[in-house]
Amino acid sequence: MKKIFVNLKRFDVPKDMGGICTKDNPKQWIEWIVEESVKNGLGKLNDIEVIFLLPEGLAISAIEKLATYSASAIGSINIGIQGVFREDVEKGVNFGAFTTNLPAAAAKNMGCTWSIIGHSEERKDKLGIIAKYDSEVLIDMNKSAAAKQTVNAIINQEVHCALNAGLKVLVCLGETAEEKGEGEFEVQKPRIKSVLKKQLEQSLRGVEAENLTESIAIGYEPIWAIGPGKIPPGAEYIDFVSSFIKEIVYEILGFDPVVVYGGGLKEENAKMISKIGSLGGGLVALTRFSGDIGFYPEELAKIIEQYKE
Repeated sequence: MKKIFVNLKRFDVPKDMGGICTKDNPKQWIEWIVEESVKNGLGKLNDIEVIFLLPEGLAISAIEKLATYSASAIGSINIGIQGVFREDVEKGVNFGAFTTNLPAAAAKNMGCTWSIIGHSEERKDKLGIIAKYDSEVLIDMNKSAAAKQTVNAIINQEVHCALNAGLKVLVCLGETAEEKGEGEFEVQKPRIKSVLKKQLEQSLRGVEAENLTESIAIGYEPIWAIGPGKIPPGAEYIDFVSSFIKEIVYEILGFDPVVVYGGGLKEENAKMISKIGSLGGGLVALTRFSGDIGFYPEELAKIIEQYKE
């Protein structure tokens, strides 16, 4: 089954506070998102699962709103969480002393079914914390490599916690402009492979593949192409990367994972993304990038319609 992940980041902050939300009340906003998604038929898709990835404070409201509809109206919609902590609640070990952090057990108990882990924004934050206390990480290649390995190790702990709690996981990874380097695509390929292989091996270390073939998806983020004014990769580049990701995951875990394009699935590229055979979906954030920018459920429906065609 194809998977469309919708990462709503912190889109719940209203405009008068600097955000992009069209409503002042975040509970009303996420309930509106769910209501409009159901109205637009996103819960009745036969071959596509739609997973909303939400901040902790919005998850319960979204789950409760979904529960007001019939099972047939919401069958293809799921609610996920935006990351879990690297440690979890455990009987006889830790009953929940995780102030400011979300343990996977809590996310599962809310009713969430998925978690996104290792998103480029999370990786950047963790790397930034390390660099705050050792600025040479930003200029010393050896220290930078060690810091990235540390970040991958933390991501790995989070993956284990999520899976052990019964959550499914979207593990994100991707190369920066510096990691991709200069030169023609053929020259860049070995560097890209090296970066992604390390991220996969270190982020998925120790994961047992048995019974997890439906529990792990990989999100590819071409970090160098994300942001205003950046040129996204073409089909050849994306297919090369996603095919390589599937190859490495098969080597590590013995199954062929769903790989989704995390560089931004939108109406303009949905048809192109759908035709890349090594991909099984995409990651949506904003649906409108100019004018009254933001996320609009009816535009998500249009993106998915384009993808289906």
